[in-house]
Amino acid sequence: MKITSYCVVMRSILISYLLILVVLPISAVYQKGFSLGWDPFWKEVSGVIAWKAILLTFKLSILTTLIQAVIGTFIAFVLVRYRFKGNRLLNSIVDLPFSLPTAVSGLMLLSLLGPQSPIGKWLGTIGVNLLYNQAAIVIGMIFITFPFVIRTVQPMIEQFDPFEEQASYTLGAGKVFTFFKIQLPSVVPGIFAGSMLAFSRALSEFGAISLISGNLPGKTQVASVYIYGEIENYNPQGAAAVSIVLITFSLIVLLLVNVLQKRRGTQV
Repeated sequence: MKITSYCVVMRSILISYLLILVVLPISAVYQKGFSLGWDPFWKEVSGVIAWKAILLTFKLSILTTLIQAVIGTFIAFVLVRYRFKGNRLLNSIVDLPFSLPTAVSGLMLLSLLGPQSPIGKWLGTIGVNLLYNQAAIVIGMIFITFPFVIRTVQPMIEQFDPFEEQASYTLGAGKVFTFFKIQLPSVVPGIFAGSMLAFSRALSEFGAISLISGNLPGKTQVASVYIYGEIENYNPQGAAAVSIVLITFSLIVLLLVNVLQKRRGTQV
């Protein structure tokens, strides 16, 4: 009886916590966005500058996700399968974007790629500019979302049955065939889950991108920076309207990830 009461109390605390910190703020954004009705909401979202900011955000977030799916999976395999000097240090550095404020991340990239930095000067000599353009946005998104795919794929690689791999080699299969036919399929759910989390995170990035993108309306202005600009221009309805688009897609992505994880748990 005491255990049941304890569970009820803990569940009530959890629900209250989620209600106060998650549900109510999200509801407030939806309420603000639709406070004037559907037509004003659609007018704000479909405005030329707002629509271009949304499309640019989705386009570059998808590109970032594809890059992370490939590079993140490769890094996860290297960190798990190979032991070399500095392996633990590199494994710890993977989580660095989680611990840094995003504005600090933007400042790091600005200092690294700026025209006065050694790398920036060298890139300038070959006619390459990685700041204040869409390439800068992708770089910022990649840095911020770097850990997601790696951290979701690593546990699956560690749980991989080595006998399947050995059986493949015994039957005469090479490393490439074994990787694509045996190893890679076993971690696809992790790649998908990590990629979706990276996509959702890239949609909402502001701090780093605001420093390195240039924020040119219609060219390098992403949705999060547009939202900030609307708040500065005393247009909370317009900011909330674009925020609703991002929140809705993020919730859909998280729902897909949870469904995938549940199916994976059922199969296991």
